[in-house]
Amino acid sequence: MNDSKNAPKYESIVLRVLWMLVFLLVWQVAQLVLGGLVLVQLIFRLVYGAPNGGLMSFGDSLSQYLAQIGRFGSFQTEQKPWPFADWPTARAPEGEAPYVASTESKP
Repeated sequence: MNDSKNAPKYESIVLRVLWMLVFLLVWQVAQLVLGGLVLVQLIFRLVYGAPNGGLMSFGDSLSQYLAQIGRFGSFQTEQKPWPFADWPTARAPEGEAPYVASTESKP
């Protein structure tokens, strides 16, 4: 009655469901952070005429992180996202060039 071949699969899916629930909560928080970042970046762009480079990099890596959570949750991969894997590396910007502060001193 107790089939040992099915037991590891059952334990595995139970742990996976628990991790998926944890990452669902992380997804919700990360989504709010990304939404806030978008608003701050928009304000920065309106004030300085170009987006902030640091926010561009963080936004790109955060969006890749959300994609990793989606891939894990949809069973596309067995690799759990950060903190079990490295944080995604930001890619080079494909849009506007980031804002560069002027270093020359004014008299």
